[in-house]
Amino acid sequence: MNAHKKKIIAPIIITAILILYYITYFGFLISLLNGIWKYVLGIIPLVLSGIMIYVCIERINEIKKGEEDDISKY
Repeated sequence: MNAHKKKIIAPIIITAILILYYITYFGFLISLLNGIWKYVLGIIPLVLSGIMIYVCIERINEIKKGEEDDISKY
């Protein structure tokens, strides 16, 4: 297996776990509340999931470019 592919697996797994957590947690809260709070709490996991997917894609692009340790630049 390619060295870059091994490093890409971890961000994808972490992203999937966090998205499942967001959906489960906020889904439980939505089931307990009534009114407008259901809609407000329904938007939050969608926004957080979108941000997590964007960050994961950016990290994968960094790994593909060979910037595995980008903190060392600072």
